[in-house]
Amino acid sequence: MRREASILHLDLDAFFAAVEQRDKPSLRGRPVVVGGVGGRGVVATASYEARAYGARSAMSTAEARRRCPAGTAFLGGRFAAYRRTSDVVMELLRELSPLMEPASLDEAYVDLAAGSPGRDLSVDGVTALGRRLKERIAAATGGVTGSVGIGSSKLMAKIASDLDKPDGLVVVPPGSELDVLHPLPVTRLGGVGPATAERLHQIGVKTVADLAARSLPDLVALAGRAHGGGLYALARAEDDRPVVAERGAKSVSQESTFERDLTDLAVLTREIDTMAARVASRLRDAALSGRTVTLKLRRYDFTTLTRSQTLPQPTDDPRTIASIARRLLTEAGTAGGLRLLGVGVSGLSPYAQGDLFAADDDLPAEEDPLPADDVPEAPEGPLPAEHRWWPGQDVRHDELGAGWVWGRGLGRVTVRFEGPGTPPGPVRTLPADDPALHAAEPPDWRVGAGTPAGPEP
Repeated sequence: MRREASILHLDLDAFFAAVEQRDKPSLRGRPVVVGGVGGRGVVATASYEARAYGARSAMSTAEARRRCPAGTAFLGGRFAAYRRTSDVVMELLRELSPLMEPASLDEAYVDLAAGSPGRDLSVDGVTALGRRLKERIAAATGGVTGSVGIGSSKLMAKIASDLDKPDGLVVVPPGSELDVLHPLPVTRLGGVGPATAERLHQIGVKTVADLAARSLPDLVALAGRAHGGGLYALARAEDDRPVVAERGAKSVSQESTFERDLTDLAVLTREIDTMAARVASRLRDAALSGRTVTLKLRRYDFTTLTRSQTLPQPTDDPRTIASIARRLLTEAGTAGGLRLLGVGVSGLSPYAQGDLFAADDDLPAEEDPLPADDVPEAPEGPLPAEHRWWPGQDVRHDELGAGWVWGRGLGRVTVRFEGPGTPPGPVRTLPADDPALHAAEPPDWRVGAGTPAGPEP
C-alpha cells in the first residue's frame, strides 16, 4: 500500500441504463432494464428505479419483468452509444494522469501520483480533485454520473467507489484501510465469487474480518495456494498492484457489432472470413505473424466469451485464421444470438510461417458485411418486417424525424420521436415495412437530436 490515497477508481452508475435515460427523455426517472429482451434474455444493467423493485444484473429478463411495474422499459441495448460515452469519460481520466487503466466500458483506475507534478495528494486535495472530476463527467456526458473511490491501493479505491453509490465520492485515508474493509461482507472482495463465498460461509466466514482471522494454511486448504494466498492478503488490505496504462499492441484483431442479434451460421461465417482477411492483411503490413487465434463473442445478454487455439508455428495466413475461428464458433454455438463477433491473432513474432506462396486471388475478399436489414436471422427464410426492429433501437423517419423503437408486433412498429435534446416526444405506430423508416446511428447528446412530431394522439 502507498502512504497517500493516490489511486482513483471510477465506476459509472448503472451505465447502460443511464445512457438510455439520457438519450430518451421520456424514460428519465422511470425503471429501465437493458439486456436481452427475448424469452431467454438476461439483464445487463438495471436503472436505480428498476433496482428498487429487485431487478439486477445477471437476473433473467423474465424475472425482472415479473418484479418491475407496468411501464418499465425493457431495451435491447445500443453498444455504439455506450462506447461513444465511455470514450469521452476515459479521455477525461487520461487528462488526470498518463497512468490510466480501463477495466471495462464503465470503470477505470487512475494513478494520481503519476499526474501533474506537485499535485496535492492529501485527503482534502484528492477529495477536491474527485469532486471536480465528477462534475466534469456529468457535464461532458450529458448527465451520466459516476461514483469515485480514492485509496492507497487498487483494492481500497474500488471498495470505496462502491460505498456511496450512486454519484458517490469516498476517500479512504491512509491508515484506515482495515477500519473500512473488515466490517464488509466477504463477497465485496474481488476474489470471492459465489462458489468461494459458499465455501467460506460453511466455515463461518461472512465478513472480511472473519476472513482475516483465518490462517494462511486454512485458506490455502480451502481455495488452493494461489487463490487462498490472495484472499489472505486482501483481507489485510495488502495490495501492491500497479495501475497499468494501455501498452503497445500485443495482438491484431478485428470485430463487428451487429444492429441486431444474429444466429445464422452462414452469415456469421462470412463475417469471420472477412475479419480474418483484414487481420492477415494488417499482420503482413506490419511484418508480423502470430501463434494464437482468438474468437470473441458477445451474446444477446451482453455476456462476452473468448475462445482460442494456439498453433505450433506462427501464421499470417487468412485461410488458417478463418478456419480456426470458424471451428471455435461452431464449438461456442450461437444460441440466443450474437451481437458482436471478433477475430484476433496474438503471440506475435516478426516472421511468418504460413503459406508464403498463396496468391492474392486465393484470399477471402475484403468486403463490407451485409446490412443488418438484409440478413435473415435463421436459414428458413426472411423474417417478418417487424423483426428489423428491436426495443430501444435508434431510428429516423423521413418525415417525422429521429426517435427510437418503443415496441413491435403484428406487422407494426411503435416509435417515440424524441432525442437527448428534446422534451419527451410523441408516439407513432407505423407499418413495420414503412419505407420511410430507417435504422439510425445513436444521437449525439452534445448537439441534441430528434424532432418531436407534434402533439401526441
